[in-house]
Amino acid sequence: MNEGAIPCLEVCANSYASALAAQNGGAKRVEFCDNLAEGGTTPSYGQLALAKKNLSIEIWPIIRPRGGDFLYSEMEFEIMKEDIKICKSLKCEGVVIGILKADGTIDRERCTELIELAKPMEVAFHRAFDMSNDMDQALEDLISLHIKRVLTSGGASAAIPGAEKLAQLVKKANGRITIMPGAGINENNIKNLIDQTGATQFHASAKEFVPSKMEFRNTETKMGSMEDEYRYELTSETKVSALVNCINEAFNLK
Repeated sequence: MNEGAIPCLEVCANSYASALAAQNGGAKRVEFCDNLAEGGTTPSYGQLALAKKNLSIEIWPIIRPRGGDFLYSEMEFEIMKEDIKICKSLKCEGVVIGILKADGTIDRERCTELIELAKPMEVAFHRAFDMSNDMDQALEDLISLHIKRVLTSGGASAAIPGAEKLAQLVKKANGRITIMPGAGINENNIKNLIDQTGATQFHASAKEFVPSKMEFRNTETKMGSMEDEYRYELTSETKVSALVNCINEAFNLK
């Protein structure tokens, strides 16, 4: 069985603490992202450095300088390259990229430049894939670029409604690239997703809200767009473990 076919869970971790929870819950790797509410942006050096220093789980930072679309300016592209250099210096196992052209096609030229810069790290492609103008052609483009895997919801709002397209992508990929379903996956629906898609690797945030320990609370102002300033999100070790158990049971693993 090639590595891409080995059943496992990848956790979208928003912090060192979340990466630790993912490791303790039995996940194979983390896609390390800040700002999950924006779809994930590149995490800080401090988060990455501590994770690589103290954890054994695979660390794959997302290389995304901002939220929004995946059409980047020259300045943003230079930032992405500098972030990849940092990830390489920290000996991350890989990085996760995604760049489109204005017409919705994969930006092969810029992706190639980042892939070459990242070596010897491996490279995965995030859900910019779902925003492409033709997922079938985008898949062939990523295969030709030797991308290791692609995170996708099948172009839908979440993986479950995108299950039919995900199954088509798995069949079309035929082992040439790993199709990794993600978006809205939890312990209650992952078994159905396994049955419907034929995929073996899955992506989930497995997060929960953690209440603030602040005793004094100023309710007259806000620091951001969150409804409740006195809670934050972290990966739940319990939820990770439940997902891993579901995968192991589905594939008859120990």
